[in-house]
Amino acid sequence: MGIKDIVNRSGVDLTNCEQEPIHIPGSIQPHGFLLGLKNETFLIDYASANSLEFIGLSHEKLLGKRFEEVFGKEALDSLSRYILTNQMLTSSLLKMTFFEKDFVCTVHQSEQIFILEVEPVSLHAKNSNEVYDHTSQFLTYLHSTHSMQDLCNLVAKGTREVTGYDRVMIYRFDSQYNGEVFAESCREDLEPFLGLHYPHTDIPPQARQLYMKNLLRLITDIDYTPVPIFTIDDVEGKTLDLSLSILRSTSPIHVQYLHNMGVGATLTISLIYKQKLWGLIACHHYSPKNLSPEIRLAAKLQGHFITSQIGLRQSHEEYEVSRKVNSAFDKIVAYNLSVEEDPFDEFIKQPELLEICNASGVSLIVDGKVYKNGVILSDDEINFLADFLSNHSGNSSFSTEKLCDHLQDHKTLCDTTPGVIYHSLDLESNNCIIWYRPETKTEVFWAGDPTKSIIKDEKGLSPR
Repeated sequence: MGIKDIVNRSGVDLTNCEQEPIHIPGSIQPHGFLLGLKNETFLIDYASANSLEFIGLSHEKLLGKRFEEVFGKEALDSLSRYILTNQMLTSSLLKMTFFEKDFVCTVHQSEQIFILEVEPVSLHAKNSNEVYDHTSQFLTYLHSTHSMQDLCNLVAKGTREVTGYDRVMIYRFDSQYNGEVFAESCREDLEPFLGLHYPHTDIPPQARQLYMKNLLRLITDIDYTPVPIFTIDDVEGKTLDLSLSILRSTSPIHVQYLHNMGVGATLTISLIYKQKLWGLIACHHYSPKNLSPEIRLAAKLQGHFITSQIGLRQSHEEYEVSRKVNSAFDKIVAYNLSVEEDPFDEFIKQPELLEICNASGVSLIVDGKVYKNGVILSDDEINFLADFLSNHSGNSSFSTEKLCDHLQDHKTLCDTTPGVIYHSLDLESNNCIIWYRPETKTEVFWAGDPTKSIIKDEKGLSPR
């Protein structure tokens, strides 16, 4: 029987790292060992090279044998029950004894293979009541926080308490996947990262895809030596998808990035909201650090807790905005237009008209006459803008945060009013109302030059 390793040796560097197949590295981290079992026969088709260190049997002696032959019928029955009762999809851990040694196993299916990841039971594991006490503390957050910011601050603090990492950050993405450290808890002697922004290039697309699939990612020692996975050499190009693996080896580019930050170990928990990657709980330690599976699950629960609250907190904030808008609208509806004087001359000055759209200015065109409040555009400019928006929207409604995207040849006009909301009042004429919003300037503190995700020094190319 031929045996070969499946280590991915494709030539990937910083110039093409977005194509790196990080889900099939063909190697694992050394704090546990891996077995790949055919799902029909439980034949051991894959084994990591470090099995000898944990159970005294090399991968050569494991490959090609049925699981029961090596570990006994009782172990097979336990594994089969675990799989058949769908406990792979729950937080339940599979505890097994191999050759009089206790292990904790994580099991998942990758195509036609059951992947069994085996770690020794930690001597320093916390008691279940301690884990419960930490996780039950989450419920108090509901009553002691009101904003998303307050909630994230408490979760960062709670995650650091339960895991013991030197730094815990709640990392939030914008629509382009640039990241911001939204909340943080760290050792007092460490420089805070709170408020720093990181460019989207720091987490390439394929890494974000894996964060969507596997909600927890652990690196116990940045300086680890990858352990190759071996398989029976019966199919050309044979590999193993480790997207859901807890032991999966890490991209060497990412390892170098963490080295540049001085980090020794990490834990990352995905925050998924409405089937999109909202952010991450990113834990850093400045020396090697491993966590028991029980503590990992407690930390993972922190992530579930945040994501369950995102919608509620945002709905509360949106409700407050809606309440103010409705109040302003009610006052506008109740306003009595004068029949003796020009009614729109006074109507345009009502502050509630601006509050409806949180605008700084508003203009009204009725029967060819322009009424305006808080607008520095001339009547001619307003008429030009109304004509353009009427044609552009088909005489209906239109809004934009960047008017320059639609009027590229009128920079001065766009710079004056970069945000507009347009609504037609009459399908047969140019009667309309336009709200205006000024440019919003935000000071962003980048953790390094966002245009330089790659730097060149005497050692060659390196991540920033």
